[in-house]
Amino acid sequence: MQVKVFDTSANEAGTIELKDSVFGIEPNVPVMHQAHLRQLANARLGTHSTLRRGEVRGGGRKPWRQKGTGRARQGSIRSPQWRGGGVVFGPKPRSYRQSMPKKMRRLAIRSVLSVKARDEELLVISGLAELEPKTKAMIKLLGSLPASQRSTLIVIGPGEDQNVIYRAGGNIENVKIIRAGYVNVHDVLTHARLLLTTEAVDTIHDLWALE
Repeated sequence: MQVKVFDTSANEAGTIELKDSVFGIEPNVPVMHQAHLRQLANARLGTHSTLRRGEVRGGGRKPWRQKGTGRARQGSIRSPQWRGGGVVFGPKPRSYRQSMPKKMRRLAIRSVLSVKARDEELLVISGLAELEPKTKAMIKLLGSLPASQRSTLIVIGPGEDQNVIYRAGGNIENVKIIRAGYVNVHDVLTHARLLLTTEAVDTIHDLWALE
């Protein structure tokens, strides 16, 4: 698959070959969905906790005698119907972690990348590390590139100058910058435009391409 390569002036600077085994497969939507839910679930801390009636303080004696008051019988002020009482079936600390076979995780990554390529929401840029390390320069570049400008995920290669790129785009709203080795289903799906550097393309091919 041939796609255009843009320079830091948003001009076409040639083409690059994207491997069909990564960017040109038939997307598996159920696997993408499962991988996305798994990622969100694994990000949950699960530290929520409430007190049951046996854990709240007080309630050692009956609020009033059993009979003769005209009121409903009560055994403890820590019963769930009382203010300050225990919580019925409340949340307790737990793990939300989900497992997923490695082949399915790899298929999910290739599927989301193929969706972006198919919908023409994937762009490749060269020389991004040479961009002036100012927010103004990055905003101008992103505004000049094609595809949706609602949000952009910038993927950079392992050898690129991270400080320059982060200084230029790290504080722009709806823009996220990650290393190619950390490409994941959630970030790709939740950003309208995927911007890859040429170095990032090589890394993605090495990680996700089928032999």
